[in-house]
Amino acid sequence: MEPTTFGALLREARLRAMLTMEALADACGLSTRAVSNLERGRSVPRQSTLAELMDALGLNEDERRALTRAARGQAPDAASVPRQLPPDLRVFRGREEVLARALRLTEEIGSRPEHVLITAVGGMGGVGKTALAVHWAHQVADRFPDGQLYVDLRGFDPDEAAAAEPQEVLSGFLRALGVPSDALPASLTARAALFREQAAQRRLVVLLDNARDSEQVRPLLPGAAGCLTVVTSRERLTGLAALNGAHTVDLDVWTRDEAVAGLEARIGADRTAAAPADAGQLVELCGRLPLAVAVVGAGLAAEPALPLRAVVTELAQAASPLDALTADDPRADVRAVLSWSYRALAPSAARLFRHLAVLPGPAFSAEAAASAVGEPVPETRRLLRTLTTASLLARGAEGGYVLHDLVRAHALDLWQHAGDDRFAAQERLLEYLHHNARAANSAIGRTHQGTEQLDLPGPGVARVLLQDREQGAVWFEQEESTVLAALRAAEDPRLLRIRMRLARVCTHYFQARGQWADERAVQRLALDTALLLDDAGSVCACAGALAYALAATGDHDEADAVIALAETHLDRAPVLERSHTQHLISLVREQQGRYAEAVEHARAALNTDRELADPHYIGRGLNTLAWCLTLAGRHREAVAACQEALPLLQSAGYRSMEAATWDTYGYALHRLGEPQEAAAHFETSARMLGEVFNRYQQAAVLGHLAEARMDMGERDAARAAWLTAAGLLDLLGNPEADAMRVRADAVSVPAAGDATDAADAADVSRGPRTGS
Repeated sequence: MEPTTFGALLREARLRAMLTMEALADACGLSTRAVSNLERGRSVPRQSTLAELMDALGLNEDERRALTRAARGQAPDAASVPRQLPPDLRVFRGREEVLARALRLTEEIGSRPEHVLITAVGGMGGVGKTALAVHWAHQVADRFPDGQLYVDLRGFDPDEAAAAEPQEVLSGFLRALGVPSDALPASLTARAALFREQAAQRRLVVLLDNARDSEQVRPLLPGAAGCLTVVTSRERLTGLAALNGAHTVDLDVWTRDEAVAGLEARIGADRTAAAPADAGQLVELCGRLPLAVAVVGAGLAAEPALPLRAVVTELAQAASPLDALTADDPRADVRAVLSWSYRALAPSAARLFRHLAVLPGPAFSAEAAASAVGEPVPETRRLLRTLTTASLLARGAEGGYVLHDLVRAHALDLWQHAGDDRFAAQERLLEYLHHNARAANSAIGRTHQGTEQLDLPGPGVARVLLQDREQGAVWFEQEESTVLAALRAAEDPRLLRIRMRLARVCTHYFQARGQWADERAVQRLALDTALLLDDAGSVCACAGALAYALAATGDHDEADAVIALAETHLDRAPVLERSHTQHLISLVREQQGRYAEAVEHARAALNTDRELADPHYIGRGLNTLAWCLTLAGRHREAVAACQEALPLLQSAGYRSMEAATWDTYGYALHRLGEPQEAAAHFETSARMLGEVFNRYQQAAVLGHLAEARMDMGERDAARAAWLTAAGLLDLLGNPEADAMRVRADAVSVPAAGDATDAADAADVSRGPRTGS
């Protein structure tokens, strides 16, 4: 027993006697400073002084015995020093950052003696909450010499009746602290009060494991400033944080390195070092969930000759990864552990959880979830909070929701057994994505709806109000991963048409960001679907978009083959798709440097556009023709086409195409030797492209502006334009940013004749024009 324990006991006894330090000092013939030093642990009393103190405080025999032993630096009676902590895991690994935070919290007990420390450790089943809490408690146990109390509250036991009752838990705690059974109060309130009184005289670690909710925990809190209370639960104990000042620690799955270290601890370093790639793949197939890694590690440890590759194959080929993560003990069976959390849900939350299996991406929005389940968004948000509180979901960095792979597998298992209508849920999800993608395109100004109005979505499909360009752009960024995953996952033949329509409407987003790999994958999928449906118009449109994406990445031979396919369907295509396809073919030929052919296809597209008698399409056709003309060296014809296009596009409100036309206009003027006027047009174009969130094309236009600035002798302005372009491409994760920086760096080293050389170095690749 440390001397400081005597001080804590003395102070508690003085406060119970309702004495000030001065009053106790007078009664014992001591100075106030001497009493203060005793309570602060700076000194211990002589035997005679101790007797005077105990008499003045009116202590009973038990209290005198405890104070006497503390004054001698001895522990209390062995019977009243509980040691209930489970053993620390020999294979505990990782969690350095969380442990460091936990230890900093523990220090608060010493630095702020009046501070009551309660910490709630939360996370999904199998994430290692108990292992962390036990490890932490063992690391700091020597700071709490009056013992450790532990209880498994069984809050998520499959038998709901098995959850521990606070009254019985308190009975065990009090007996462990030396309270005779016949002295235990009958009521929960009285037992909780007695427990707090007993804890007030001690420095204890209290570990409340596997709590159901805050109400189960609250009567078990010691409430003493010298105690450390740690609670673990799959629930987010927000009530404990709000009303009892608990610190919260949320555990996620292991990092890859932590998971490999956890596997290594179970099967040996030599075995993981011999097959590092297999070890890494194995823990990823376990979702880096500590329980899953432990199950696999136990199996491997039991079979030392079994290659890691064999287990990797078994997990990868299992119908459900949960089938390969079973154990004879339900507490070590991943499926069983997850099922306990599911069983605790209300029916409405359980139904939503099952429907999350329809959402194929790594993260999803509340609106996507609402559409999958067919419920209003506000109600779905409430249920998502329930699932998050139950640690079956996590919140992503961008505000969406994240479902762990193994939890998703469990939701899919439940879905298959519950008989929910998978087709209806997938159809609602695809309709949600298609309807709101069209609305987002309209809000941004990338497409033209003409006289066609957006149809209202069907029943149960969430509609997002997108009232300006920024909201439209944010929606696309939020749902990008869901769109890509949903397109790949929708294999039901009844969903093919809406999947194709979704792919077509999302092409504007991928082109505007220069995400050519995604655009190629999406349009190839859409083209295959269009061919399967024998939809000539969609075959042409999807083939044109795919060829454009292929040409943008230099795959010209494949682009030619796709164009040849499109041309075989042109005669059967509706006039709008025919015009759009010719428009895209001209841009592909431009990318290939076949400018005469590009002009020919652009004229054909414009002739078709004039048949439509819509200023939107005529303006687009004129811009495409102008761009191909100026690349063919016919700059004055290009200028005339731009001058005709701009009023049409302005009257139609087609901002993205107007911006492209200002760029074309500037490009032609620059080639005609008018860089100053060209620069003004480039600035207009870049500003407008920024307004419609087309950063990829905006970067290309800034490259054109830099060239014009160089020809005007404005080297610093040119360098700034290239660096701004590089920054925009960095935001998109586009490697073309490096080329922009190289051009900027070429300007920063002036020398004789440099201006011409830098301008030559800065002959920016024109980059693909927007295909829409």
